[in-house]
Order: sequence, then C-alpha cells, then structure tokens
Amino acid sequence: MSVRKLKPITPGQRFRVVNGFDAITTDKPEKSLLVPNKRSGGRNSQGKMTMRYIGGGHKRKYRIIDFKRDKAGIPATVASIEYDPNRTAFIALLNYQDGEKRYVIAQNGLQVGQNIVSGDTTAPEIGNSMLLSNIPLGTIISCIELHPGQGAVLARSAGAFAQLMARDGKYATVKLPSGETRLILVTCMATIGAVSNSDHQLLVSGKAGRSRWLGRRPRTRPVVMNPVDHPMGGGEGKSSGGHPRSRNGIPAKGFRTRSKTKASNKYIIERRKK
Repeated sequence: MSVRKLKPITPGQRFRVVNGFDAITTDKPEKSLLVPNKRSGGRNSQGKMTMRYIGGGHKRKYRIIDFKRDKAGIPATVASIEYDPNRTAFIALLNYQDGEKRYVIAQNGLQVGQNIVSGDTTAPEIGNSMLLSNIPLGTIISCIELHPGQGAVLARSAGAFAQLMARDGKYATVKLPSGETRLILVTCMATIGAVSNSDHQLLVSGKAGRSRWLGRRPRTRPVVMNPVDHPMGGGEGKSSGGHPRSRNGIPAKGFRTRSKTKASNKYIIERRKK
C-alpha cells in the first residue's frame, strides 16, 4: 500500500494526498452482494433536520459484508480485493468451494488466489477466522466479536488491530486499538492479522469539495455561534468560548461520560488512553 502526493496544478491539488490503491485488483463489485443504500440527509420521517452537517454526497450501494464468518471448515479463495465506499478498509470477495460468494473485511497482506477458512481446526494464518480459545497468545487480530455469534464489532476500520494478551478460564485478555485492555469470552471469533488500508490516516482531501462528495456539509464552530445556539457562543469580537463543551453542556476534552454503574465495567481491566 502507498500514497501519492499530487502535483500542485490546481489549488485543490496543492496539498492533496491520495491513496495509491495498489492493493485494489478490480473496480467492478459483485452485483449479487449489492443492495440500495438510501440516505436521509439528516432528516427524520417528518422531513425535519435532526442531525446537522449531513447531506449531499455521491450515490452509493451497500456491499453486504460477512462479519460472522460462520461457514466453518469450508475453504474459500480470495477472488479480488475491492474498494468499499461505505468504510475505510478494503474488502475481499471470497469464492467458497460450495459456490457461494461473500464479502469480508480484507486483512493486511491478503492476496488474490489465497485460500482462507474459518472454524476451530484452522491454522492461525492471515485472513483465517477462529475462536479466541484457539489463537496463540501475542497474535495480532482484528474483526473481533464481543458476544458469541454476534459478528465482528471491534477493530474493523482501516489499519486497526488488537492483540491477544492472555487467557484465563472462559475469558481472554485483549488489548484493543484504543489502548483499552478488556476481557472477552474465548468463545468469540476473531480474524488473524491487521485490517487493510493502513495508509488511510495519511490521506489529505485538499479541498472542501471532497468532503461534500462524502456527504459532509460545512460544520459551524461553536465559538462563532450566539449564546442561544451553544454554550460556547457569544462574546464581543474574538473572545474565547469558555470551557470546551457540547451543545447540551457536557464538558469535552477529558470529561468521562461512561456510566459508573454500566454492567460491562467489570470486564475492562485498563481504561483507554486519554
């Protein structure tokens, strides 16, 4: 994977850094795995705006991703590595031996023609999905379940990975991308390897128009609002906005909003880094 810095032939391209797309092998998605993706523009069923700064953007079709990896013991061949407009990671099209086709999140280093498989008896190789009870300690993993059979919910975005630190009884200790260390049941599935497209964080859009193509409208800074609109608004001239806080008055930048009585607190060994 690589990034390309464009020549400054226009103002919008002067600072732009784009993805090299070296890992992408085709630009035609599998039609049987596409479904319509209708956008709301931030409006509810009455047509009223309930979410700000959303609207416009290029049309997309949703790619149905297999997060459960429940075809145990059936080998699949990687047919292609593709771009997915709905997520930062690349996706891989799998051709199973029984004829079924599925999309999965592509791991770093996954190659076209490679065979991958999920299940209890698989080897801990890149792209294979298996139970945490069978993965060797210290292994880099991604696409982790939080409840058995739920499907992957952790470490799914570009370049994300977690590490299996220890096992004790029915729980495994996993260090997550945020820096949090928590207990997860060993009967949960995870995929070997880090998620693809790790260079995503290096990209620079270069102009406001590219954000509009993604469906993001201009965001008004709270400091320039009026006091009626935001706690940080008001003041003569360029006065400071006071303590950083949300529109509802909840302090930002370090204020802990997690409930102290949340049931899953007992599974967190170490909180995420600030």
